Amino acid sequence: MEPIQIIQILAFLLLTTLALVVSGKKYVGIYRNISMGKSEESAPNRILRWKNMLRIALGQGKMFANLPVAILHLCVYVAFVFTQIELIEIFADGITGSHRILYNSIQSSWFTGLYTAIISTIEVLSLLALIATFFFLARRNMLSIPRFRKAEMEGWPHRDANIILYWEIVLVTCIFLMNGADAALHPDEYGFVISSNLGPSLLGSFSENTLHLLERIGWWGHITGVFVFLIYLPYSKHLHILLAFPNTFYARQRPAGHIENLESVTQEIKLMMNPDTAFAAADPSAEIPTFGAKDIGDLTWKNLLDAYSCTECGRCTDQCPANLTGKKLSPRKVMMDTRDRMEELAAFRKSSGEEHDGKSLLSEEYVSVEELRACTTCNACVEACPVMINPLDIIIQMRRNLILEQSNSPEEWNALFNSIENSNAAWAFPASDRLKWTEN
Repeated sequence: MEPIQIIQILAFLLLTTLALVVSGKKYVGIYRNISMGKSEESAPNRILRWKNMLRIALGQGKMFANLPVAILHLCVYVAFVFTQIELIEIFADGITGSHRILYNSIQSSWFTGLYTAIISTIEVLSLLALIATFFFLARRNMLSIPRFRKAEMEGWPHRDANIILYWEIVLVTCIFLMNGADAALHPDEYGFVISSNLGPSLLGSFSENTLHLLERIGWWGHITGVFVFLIYLPYSKHLHILLAFPNTFYARQRPAGHIENLESVTQEIKLMMNPDTAFAAADPSAEIPTFGAKDIGDLTWKNLLDAYSCTECGRCTDQCPANLTGKKLSPRKVMMDTRDRMEELAAFRKSSGEEHDGKSLLSEEYVSVEELRACTTCNACVEACPVMINPLDIIIQMRRNLILEQSNSPEEWNALFNSIENSNAAWAFPASDRLKWTEN
């Protein structure tokens, strides 16, 4: 084995180890953050779960409401999936110090045609992805699309969306540089649909040493870009690339719009309807129940997985009738706030060793009372989400905490609550008089 091959193997292994260790720590941290949530029982219909994951996460089933944008997104997504095939060979080359080890192992067999067809397909998809990436950059930065201009998208969220698009350009450029230089070095060998036609014509005038250098720049540039992407991913909204699959798999299977009853409240209503059982049902040793959610620990792990799975696309906010009428509520912001609060609380626990920092998700710093009261529980945000996130569930849990724990509700609501408690009806008159409105 030549010295240059040994250097390649050592450098590759060092780079791989560094990327896995650095990114692994963050991924473990995210798992622990999600585990801060309460347990949640879920329906065991695994067939439906697999259908949801295959249709929504893998098949992008909810993306096609806007067909032109969906097709462009599909180009990027399919290119990302297919590029992993070529990445297998890049990894194999890195570990063994070889060059196109898969191609050389099947050379002069019928597998060569299959190899060429696969790489050619990847090149075509990569070119389409590159075109789509430029479109998305222009769309996000040059067009005044309201959901990209909301207050919660200022600063880091806006930069994050652009960074990943720029990085996509770098990765695709490196792929074409690697394949193009290789095709220029071996003009009669590979037959890749794009590189074998453009490589020799664009790079053929360079010397052999320069072409080798360009090929290595493309190879190392792509694999380094992949590792940087792996490290960057858990800090980015693009974590949904990974989490969309478990999120859709564990999505709740209840009918749309279903709101879970609180068992403690249900019990109180039963006692109200049959007061004679109240003393018999009382348990002096029973723990006083809590209602709703005030902070991260009150939410379920699925709520927290939702927050990390958020794509920040804003389709939920774009469909929210409260937001459309100028109210402060933005379902996307609720999910982003939940994720940010998780990160803050986890950092505090790690640095101080204490359980709580005295802050809460339900606050002016994160999700305010004004936002929660604006929700109409119409379910539009849930229906709009391309990865089956449920902002409504978090909103309802926090609003329950406001009303049942903090007695924080408008006077108009209090009148309704008092009527229900005293008269078992929304209107302040006895149950025996409910049908009097039909007279005359």
